[in-house]
Amino acid sequence: MDLVEEVKNRLNIEDVISEYVQLKRSGSNWKGLSPFNNEKTPSFIVSPEKQIWHDFSSGRGGNMFSFVMEMEGLNFKEALNLLARKAGLDPEQFKSKNHHNQNKEKLYEILEISTKFFQLNLKNNKNSLEYVFLKRKFNKKTVVEWRLGYADPNRDSLKNFLLKRKYSLKDIKSCGLLTRYDEDMFRDRLMIPLQDEMGRVIGYTARLLNDNIKNSPKYLNTPQTILYDKSRHVFGLSHAKESLRKNKFAIMVEGNLDVIASYQSGVENVIATAGTALTSYHLKIISRFVSDIRLCFDSDRAGVDATKRAIGLASKINLDINVINLPQGKDPDELIKIDPGLWAKAINDKVYAIDWLIDYYQKIYDIKSSIGKKNFSSNVLPIIQNLDDEIEKDHYFNFLSELLQVSKDSIAKKSYNYNLNKVFLTKTKFHKNSEKLNSFFDEVNRLQANFLSIVLIRPSLRDLLKGLNQEYFLNQDSKTLFELLKQDLKLDYETITIQPNNSKWKNIVDYVKILSLLYDEKYQSISLEDLHYEANFLRIRMIDNFVKYQKEIFKKNIMNHQLNEEDSMKILKKIDKLNQLLNKFKE
Repeated sequence: MDLVEEVKNRLNIEDVISEYVQLKRSGSNWKGLSPFNNEKTPSFIVSPEKQIWHDFSSGRGGNMFSFVMEMEGLNFKEALNLLARKAGLDPEQFKSKNHHNQNKEKLYEILEISTKFFQLNLKNNKNSLEYVFLKRKFNKKTVVEWRLGYADPNRDSLKNFLLKRKYSLKDIKSCGLLTRYDEDMFRDRLMIPLQDEMGRVIGYTARLLNDNIKNSPKYLNTPQTILYDKSRHVFGLSHAKESLRKNKFAIMVEGNLDVIASYQSGVENVIATAGTALTSYHLKIISRFVSDIRLCFDSDRAGVDATKRAIGLASKINLDINVINLPQGKDPDELIKIDPGLWAKAINDKVYAIDWLIDYYQKIYDIKSSIGKKNFSSNVLPIIQNLDDEIEKDHYFNFLSELLQVSKDSIAKKSYNYNLNKVFLTKTKFHKNSEKLNSFFDEVNRLQANFLSIVLIRPSLRDLLKGLNQEYFLNQDSKTLFELLKQDLKLDYETITIQPNNSKWKNIVDYVKILSLLYDEKYQSISLEDLHYEANFLRIRMIDNFVKYQKEIFKKNIMNHQLNEEDSMKILKKIDKLNQLLNKFKE
């Protein structure tokens, strides 16, 4: 038996979920308030019989593994290991013999023993101890908890240490621990382990102990490896997860040592991007836990550009970006040394990012002069134009009109017509941003789940599948189920779930169970005649949204690719065919 099945046998889904959601018995199922949305009426259902959960308010659903993935921000493997330990199982005993997995585990092992090597070096080196305890003012608990260490000045100390323990030079190098000359990458530096969301070491940030050394970078990071991807790694997340969920916001700083200093001061919901620019991947990972991010970057040009970039990225995934102003010191670490209470106060006195940028550029440009108004608006308007919410955008148009003492029309005109080559791309009346396009996916996914739940449980209604094809279904599970039902009009729920390992539907068993749960909750008591009407109505809405979505894609292609007249005519003909399709289903 594999690890997944063993975990399912040992754990009850309702017990796992009840650690996160307060559940109450409702017939054969359990109900609770959605953990994903604020609601007063319970719409979150758990079925012990089907080992499935479904949240009707958001349309999410799955098994115990997918739930833990959602709540903890983990991937499947990490969620599986977490639940395995909860079930009293050792994941090591179930490991695949796959060579790639074996190699990754070997690298984790090398990095773990290297971290212990660096920790021992720190303990035995006076200079590094003085730096950590006297200069940085970290206490012993912090040093141990963050696993700080020291790399000595020798060229091959770590390499020889690992070779003696029978690790290959190739594997040591694959960890990012050696230079191209096969010498130790990190020498005479404070070693700060970079850990994944599960707390496993995947690399290092190495900081010089002496800032006066020339021609050597202050910070040196592990290069890209199969374990470490700087564009996706969020430093401190394994430590901050619980505090993020509790406080409902994340504090993002620039330096790893700022994170550690803040954590020691009692502010634990703090993270960083480990010496690289903020990316959409970073924000998506953080958005699993919170929707409010408070930035504390340097107030120099680079920090302002990073803030502007964060606003643009955050607008695409519906995150709120705020800025923390430091009353003293150049960074959180310095402020905390002065007074930890000032750091806590600064966090609570955060300023909405756009308001902060407006204030910043007001200090740079003389907005009473024409050239000052021009430069000020050229820096601020691209940010405002990129906002998704029209009311918020209109608010800032009015605000800037009063601030600059110019008409709102001139503000709006410049906003919609500034150079496309600037940092933030403009919208036009044809161009919808990705968030609006994503709303089509969400809506169609909900509609198709309702529709498929009816035709799955009530085979007599499968005549409604006629005229539909696979492209109208937007996720792979729904596409697969649609094809199976179309090929076999007698295929039923029991057949699929009684033979879960059948190669035809092996990958959609959980999805089918979710649809069954959805049907039980919404349609079980409805007559066949009314169900036919409901399913047909859902089909029309599903196609209607599909057509709208395709139109938006076509319009986006026209704007992005500057199509010639011939290609534009082809697209217009496609749109016309889509309109005919929609009219056909409405007849």
